[in-house]
Amino acid sequence: MTKLRLMSTNQWACDKNNAKWEEMGADCSYSARMPGFLKYYIETKPDILGLQEVTAKMADKLMRLFSEEGLPYALLWGKDTPIIYRTDLFELVDSTFLVYPEELPGHEGVFNNGKTKSYNAGVFRVKESGKLFVLMTTHLWYRSSDPASKSYQPYSDEARTYQIGLAIDCLDQLQAKYDCPAVIMGDMNAQRSKPCIQHAFSRGFAHCYDLATEHRDEGNGHHYCFPDGYKGYTPGPAANAIDHILVRGFDEGTIRTYDRYAPDYYMCLSDHIPVWIDVEI
Repeated sequence: MTKLRLMSTNQWACDKNNAKWEEMGADCSYSARMPGFLKYYIETKPDILGLQEVTAKMADKLMRLFSEEGLPYALLWGKDTPIIYRTDLFELVDSTFLVYPEELPGHEGVFNNGKTKSYNAGVFRVKESGKLFVLMTTHLWYRSSDPASKSYQPYSDEARTYQIGLAIDCLDQLQAKYDCPAVIMGDMNAQRSKPCIQHAFSRGFAHCYDLATEHRDEGNGHHYCFPDGYKGYTPGPAANAIDHILVRGFDEGTIRTYDRYAPDYYMCLSDHIPVWIDVEI
């Protein structure tokens, strides 16, 4: 078997510095933050990155940095949800991408801000063994269904469930075509108890937090990093995490770890701490 590290990262789509950060003597522009991501990925060594909130400038800068370091990564562009993978380990066999509809059938409202919510999927062949698997990265609608929340918008839970349903419909087709396991990862803007994650469970997906046989991170993977500044990371309960990695079709015991790494230098890069799995294929 081949052990692979599959990582999800919401990189915070921010291209320019702003006044609040300048007052702090800091810089949140893409050109300042991408070297930090490079350092993080060199230290953690992901084989595939499923990304969210990535602008074209951010992706271009990161890929240039990878190239300057001689790292064999390739970009599968997918608007705000690209995938980056190691060309020495994988052959890209197939791919598909969808911007989620702005409309939620049967309900009023717009449920895709700036058409930034999408999924991007690649079918990969492991060069060493010839084994296939599907990896999808996604970013779901972000507002709350709780009327007490500042970000309240009616039917937000329903919108996320509809969106992840579209994503799983796609994975159904790819798994049937290639007869292989599937991974869906990303910022789903919902805790595991919420309807969209429960819908994924009802369609045969399992959470890698539950499947990890060797180690699992117990944090929520989120901290304060926004246009008005950033703070350190104090892990909350894992049940409050909104970044998830779900799988279907992998052999029992092959998900080894479900992990995060939160060095101090990462705190100014994004509000989301990356999460990854080590899996044997």
